[in-house]
Amino acid sequence: MIYIDLLIGFLKVGLFSFGGGYVSIALIREIVLSYGWLDDEMLSYMIAVSESTPGPIMVNLATYIGSTKGGILGAFIATTAVVLPAFLIILVIMLLLKRLLKNKVFQGALSGLKPCIIGIILATGIYMIWKNFNVCSGAVPDIPAIALTIVLGGLYFGLRKLIKKKISPIMLICVSAVCGMIVYGLF
Repeated sequence: MIYIDLLIGFLKVGLFSFGGGYVSIALIREIVLSYGWLDDEMLSYMIAVSESTPGPIMVNLATYIGSTKGGILGAFIATTAVVLPAFLIILVIMLLLKRLLKNKVFQGALSGLKPCIIGIILATGIYMIWKNFNVCSGAVPDIPAIALTIVLGGLYFGLRKLIKKKISPIMLICVSAVCGMIVYGLF
């Protein structure tokens, strides 16, 4: 039954996604593909949409996948399943926080998770770049995608150097959307 699959699948995502939404992308991809809910291309599109819409990426993806597979009830089940573990963990941590922060074993566990989270985010980013440039399929690389990535990366890091201030993620998303419309919509 789809509702049980959504519950179990997104409980797994909620339970094992330490480090936030970008870390969860690899796990969501594995679960979504194993259940056959979306293909890899559609999932990549949904990741892009989820990144550009308000709210956490995990919740946005869970809600979308749940609604496409099980309607409103499916969206509710998937969304609840993905946030429930974090909600319960935060409740427990808040009750134990003062004691835990003084515990060297707990501090060691958190320090040990940081490199893992960085590695997962980096691997996911590399995979998305690789997939976006169509290098995986053996096709000709998507030159406009490569150029846009370089321009937007240069804009992001260049403005940080020039004006000593970070560009707003909202502004970068808007600039990316406009560049995408110009490059892919007009040409």
